[in-house]
Amino acid sequence: MNLNYLLLHRQFLLFLFIVNLLGTIYGYIWYKSQLLITPIIFLPFVPDSPTASLFFTIFLLFFIFNKNVPYIEALAITSLFKYGIWAVVMNIFTLIVEGSLSWQGYMLIASHGAMAIQGLLYAPYYAIKLRHLTIAGIVLLHNDIIDYVFGMMPIYSSLTDYMNEIGYFTFWLSVFTIFITYRITIHNKFNSH
Repeated sequence: MNLNYLLLHRQFLLFLFIVNLLGTIYGYIWYKSQLLITPIIFLPFVPDSPTASLFFTIFLLFFIFNKNVPYIEALAITSLFKYGIWAVVMNIFTLIVEGSLSWQGYMLIASHGAMAIQGLLYAPYYAIKLRHLTIAGIVLLHNDIIDYVFGMMPIYSSLTDYMNEIGYFTFWLSVFTIFITYRITIHNKFNSH
């Protein structure tokens, strides 16, 4: 079966929509304990992964009806890739630091790896231009400042001693995410004309 056929198949799109919607809801529930101790001004910036999957869920809803929403698409691909990779790396790092990982940790590795991949798979269908990516890039870097300057990063108790290193890694992951998004969306489309 052709991958493009699968990605465009209506039933598959509906399946992806439902999976992402449920994953988004679960993600916000997962953040509940941290959101309860988060100052109101920072609430929109704390639940990174569920917000990423929310952007992708919105993209899918419009895509099912053959509509493009470029700002949402730019926010979806960048946040899915960044936070998907970030969660995989942090859970592997937890495994290294603690010597073991709960089943939830392995579930997070699988689900967040899938998040990063699905965002990239739909890259040929996004209508992203430089202005859309610029806004998404500002949002990513702004979130890094909120997380690591204002201390709103996700709580991984065993990794607390490594916050400076994790913040440094996260900043460069954001830069790499913006670069890779540019290469596979704007650059590829520009060079294909």
